[in-house]
Amino acid sequence: MTLAPERLDKLAMEMRRGVLILAVLRALTSPHYGYSLRKQLAAIGLEIDEGTLYPLLRRLEGQGLLISSWEQEEGRTRRIYRISADGHSALRLMGEEWHKLNGVLQQLEEKA
Repeated sequence: MTLAPERLDKLAMEMRRGVLILAVLRALTSPHYGYSLRKQLAAIGLEIDEGTLYPLLRRLEGQGLLISSWEQEEGRTRRIYRISADGHSALRLMGEEWHKLNGVLQQLEEKA
């Protein structure tokens, strides 16, 4: 049985959702506005469309993992996002879990 491309896409999207949170928290250890964050992540191979990024930023801020403020930058007023203290704690825990899961997957690959 071969999985249809739509099912494969859906599985990949599910996996990607959790990784996006980790990537955004990690990237926001340096302040960014939305577009600069998108550019930074795209430059290293992680494309995020605006319809995904901005709701994610608002959700993470609502959860207390990010803080934002309006600031003048490059002659424009932009919302700048930063990771909060709780965000740093979450990033540490999520990073540990990521490394643990990655180790498990590597062991499974070695046994395959």
